[in-house]
Amino acid sequence: MPSSLLWAVDVHGSVYTLSTASQYWELCKDASLEFKRLAAAKQCCWGIACDQQIYVYVHANEVPIRYQEETYENQRWNPVDGFSDHLLPSDRWQWSDVTGLKHQPIKEFKLATPHWEWESNWYVDENIGGEPTEKGGWTYAIDFPATYTKSKRWNSCVRRRRWIRYRRYKSCNTWAKIPSQNSGPQPDPFHDIAVGGWEITDEPFGHLSVWAVTVQGKVFYRENVTDQNPEGLSWTEIPTLGEVVQIACGPCDLVCAVLWEGQLMMRKGINRDNTKGDSWEIVEPQNSGNGFVQVSVGVNVLWAVTRDRKVWFRRGVCSENPVGAGWICMNVEMVMVNTGLNDQVWGIGSDDRSIYFRQGVTPTEYSGKAWKVIMANRDQDRSSCASSATSLVSAGCFFGDEVRLPPQASIANDADFSLEMEGIAKGTENILETIERVPCSNNNADGDGDVASCCPAAESKCDTVTSVFENISLNEGPSVKCNQTGLEPSAELDTALSGSSPVNLDLAETSSISSAAVYPFGIEEHYVSEEHPLWAWLSGGGCDIDAHTQLNWFNVQSGLPLSMQSFSMPNSCPQQTVWRKQIVQQLIERSKREVDDFKHYEQAVEQSVWIKKGMMKWWRDGKPYKWTDVKVALEQFTGNDGKRDGIFFIYYTYNDVKKYLHLFLNEVTILVPIANEAKHSFAIYTPERTKQRWPIRLSTATEQEMYDWLAVLSLACCDSSEIHGPPSHQALWSITCKGDVFVSEPSPSLEATQHPMPSDQLYWRQIGGHLRIVECNSQGIVWGIGYDHTAWVYTGGYGGGFFQGLAGSTDNIYTQSDVMCVYIYENQRWNPLSGYSSRGLPTDRYMWSDASGLQECTKAHTKPPSQWTWVTDWYIDFNAPGGTDRNGWQFAADFPASYHGYKTMKDFVRRRRWARKCKTVTTGPWFEVAPIALRDLSLIPSVPRGTSDQVALWAISSKGDVLCRTGVTKQNAMGTSWLHIGTDQPFVSISVGGHYQVWGIARDGSAFYRGSVTPQNSTGDCWYHIPSPPKQKLVQVSVGRTSVCAVDENGNLWFRQGISPSYPQGSIWQHVSTNVRKVSVGPLDQVWIIADKVQGSHGLSCGTVCHRLGVQPQEPIGASWDYGIGGGWDHITVRANSMDPSHSYVPKAADSEPVKLTTQNGSTATKTKNILSVEQQELNQNAVKC
Repeated sequence: MPSSLLWAVDVHGSVYTLSTASQYWELCKDASLEFKRLAAAKQCCWGIACDQQIYVYVHANEVPIRYQEETYENQRWNPVDGFSDHLLPSDRWQWSDVTGLKHQPIKEFKLATPHWEWESNWYVDENIGGEPTEKGGWTYAIDFPATYTKSKRWNSCVRRRRWIRYRRYKSCNTWAKIPSQNSGPQPDPFHDIAVGGWEITDEPFGHLSVWAVTVQGKVFYRENVTDQNPEGLSWTEIPTLGEVVQIACGPCDLVCAVLWEGQLMMRKGINRDNTKGDSWEIVEPQNSGNGFVQVSVGVNVLWAVTRDRKVWFRRGVCSENPVGAGWICMNVEMVMVNTGLNDQVWGIGSDDRSIYFRQGVTPTEYSGKAWKVIMANRDQDRSSCASSATSLVSAGCFFGDEVRLPPQASIANDADFSLEMEGIAKGTENILETIERVPCSNNNADGDGDVASCCPAAESKCDTVTSVFENISLNEGPSVKCNQTGLEPSAELDTALSGSSPVNLDLAETSSISSAAVYPFGIEEHYVSEEHPLWAWLSGGGCDIDAHTQLNWFNVQSGLPLSMQSFSMPNSCPQQTVWRKQIVQQLIERSKREVDDFKHYEQAVEQSVWIKKGMMKWWRDGKPYKWTDVKVALEQFTGNDGKRDGIFFIYYTYNDVKKYLHLFLNEVTILVPIANEAKHSFAIYTPERTKQRWPIRLSTATEQEMYDWLAVLSLACCDSSEIHGPPSHQALWSITCKGDVFVSEPSPSLEATQHPMPSDQLYWRQIGGHLRIVECNSQGIVWGIGYDHTAWVYTGGYGGGFFQGLAGSTDNIYTQSDVMCVYIYENQRWNPLSGYSSRGLPTDRYMWSDASGLQECTKAHTKPPSQWTWVTDWYIDFNAPGGTDRNGWQFAADFPASYHGYKTMKDFVRRRRWARKCKTVTTGPWFEVAPIALRDLSLIPSVPRGTSDQVALWAISSKGDVLCRTGVTKQNAMGTSWLHIGTDQPFVSISVGGHYQVWGIARDGSAFYRGSVTPQNSTGDCWYHIPSPPKQKLVQVSVGRTSVCAVDENGNLWFRQGISPSYPQGSIWQHVSTNVRKVSVGPLDQVWIIADKVQGSHGLSCGTVCHRLGVQPQEPIGASWDYGIGGGWDHITVRANSMDPSHSYVPKAADSEPVKLTTQNGSTATKTKNILSVEQQELNQNAVKC
């Protein structure tokens, strides 16, 4: 989880921030301003300064804040002048908005505030609906308003074109003053402010609700505050039921105000169409004589402080019931309380003015359990303490658990130190040998006794050993004598060993000590600030923590730099390496001697057998198809050659006859959990069962038992396949519809021209983590994107998840979280009596169902996936594909059909999508890359020889911005920072080819090529617009060495012809196949896809990994398809497999047979191993569900 900030103001008006990843309060910039109130969100913080003015602090981001200004130039044709500016009196303005109702002359556009700057000049948008227009950008129509086209016709009487100009927000990381209103009544000076509303149901991303209270008790609302316009436009007064003294706003639709009389007012009617609400409702305090003075609201909580400083909690507060049910007294006195994200609560104590955090706040216990004081020091306290510690270091010591002697000069060379350490080691060995030879006659009969007490000689030798390590010479440097009162200089320490050269030590300026003498001091002294900070206000609206977040706020800090608080010698020091290698070498030699002495003996055990048994349920292969109780056994044995193999048995009874199935583990190709809420089940694939789309399905009684079996079986299969350790740099990566990550090691014959290895023989093993997209390259750099658009970089491990160190490494494993939405559909049919209702025809789908309508899914009975927990309630999703009306409904003529967001006379059914967010927390070899949320990314498959080590990485942010990552190398896979690449519209997909060819897909479905991208010019120069295939909208693109493939929204796969070094944009799109979900083109131009409707033995299967055969330079689109693992797969990348194809003979699969492929025009073609069939058959319900 990326770090977030807690904001606070002390009694002097200084603003501080405390990061969730830090231990110190940091003073905010513009320290000359003094503030009274703050209201924070994730991306910004609003505040009221002592001059009664409102300021906003916007966090700087690697993606700049850009706002697009646009205006339309309109013209009409006449017989004399042709198209001209002379319009009819009834026409729209010559310069107008898109509707034509607002006059917008291009010369009257000005910067709203001094905090903006123009990014470019005005230019014409030469694009309409993903297709380029004629030169000049004009689009034509019969009249205003009408449907515009790019081509001029005989009846085109009007035309228009769009002019665009961007402005950039420049006042980031500083307090920017909100200007006064240019028009309308000027509000009185403000004295309170609140920010929230960013999670109002399906509100446009980045929207903020800013509420403010004036000194006269009036309430104002700031209009149009968004990520692209952080200052908003103007203030709108909101009528109230009385004089307001304070206001609070939660992340969702809760808004509460405190009246002068001590009552609370809850705002009602807040939704996506009316973010200001429509009415107020009074909430009385528990005691009318003890009114409220301050309030704070969250998502489902309300906290308040009364005049006697008591803290109160309101029960039953939610969006449906904002007034709640009753009050609970917390029996604690606070000056104020504040609620942040996830309903976490902070408060300022009434007596000590310290900040307290409420522990134990969870979705099941919003009131929490206990208050805990935050002990973090301020940054200037650390600075003063660090200077004090530095002075101590310069004097020869610093306080802590130990006292260290500073050196006077650096080590002359490593050889001198090595010789001295060897001398010490030899002296120690001689002393220890003497101790061993000394007879100890004073031991008691039981063998107990102390060496020092029973052997005087040994005691003297032990003292000598102690002196060896305590009297190491320090090159004529002053020593330090330790006592109770402090440290005083003493005489120089004598040389420990005669003839040994003195040790020269050096203290680096950064206090990173490479070598020093260490003495126990015994007294631990911590720096304590002389002045305890007194806090006046705080805001946690941008602080994202939950009940399980590990914070460092509650520990008393010594104030010393980290290098001084915990001192350790670097592992890379050559001084350490000398004696460490000696010890390791001696251990290796001793082990070798012990083994050689017993080589002539025969082995006692030639092979070992390990067995694990259990009870499961098995989905029968034949009729009747049902779950059957079975016994299972895993037998794993080790041969004389040390290789391990095994067999998995399934024992069942059919018609009173005992039978069994068995699987050789070296034939298993994958073990995959199945996304099924009813059963804890997993599937076992072999090459034969992959061809049939019919895996072995087993279920266990508990989820933990299932994961235990998966871990054991995965480890056994890896042993049989002799696959251990992290994936290779050439590995293939894939992701299931469930979000599980799998990896496979390719064979050199996989991309062979003649007789390639069948892709169903690849062994896939699971890697910990949960992702939606993964991309890699041949240098071992792997990036991924979660369902919540969080970017992750691969750390090189191979464990995590349910493996728990059994079949994976424990190094480089980190905690990973992800959030996704679960969707269900509410369906209704129209009838003449009641209109649209939940009463459907007997043949209709369930009135509450999934997207297909085949499964019933209600709000009450829909559960989150395995290992996921709900984090929100159900809400209407207004972003359903096809659009919705203002209530979220989509209309169609019948079930199922094409849905649209408006009602027509022929629409007799409608549906709307409900969503609910859930969260999972797992572990895996993934490290989070903050703070920008990503939608898509691409790595250059392989870096050309002779170029720099920089690896090209391009990405699309969740908002559609194009980004380029700098500093990505094999040694630093995370890179350093993002560079923003300007575009005219948001993008949805990006891909980087082998020779720095960058292709992108815009939101309107058109393709773009980035020109002049080289290792020296990593961002390129400009975008070249490339029309999409006729009547198709592209959604994804993948670029290899010379090939470019794209997928449109209808599942068609396209290949770009005519690409050459002199003309990299290509000439035309060629159709390849249908029913394609994703495509990945590798560094050798190999093509792999995720296909739907793949023929199996029992029906069609969705989400199957397929490999294009016959791809050659003379035939870049290949000849046929070979299917691999599936279904239930959602993503694959082969962009790391740069292994040269093998020309060795590999026998063909025995079951290769012609399969019919339905082309786009409806004709059929017969090709070997071609499995992309579009016949309307029943989908295979036994495969892993998508």
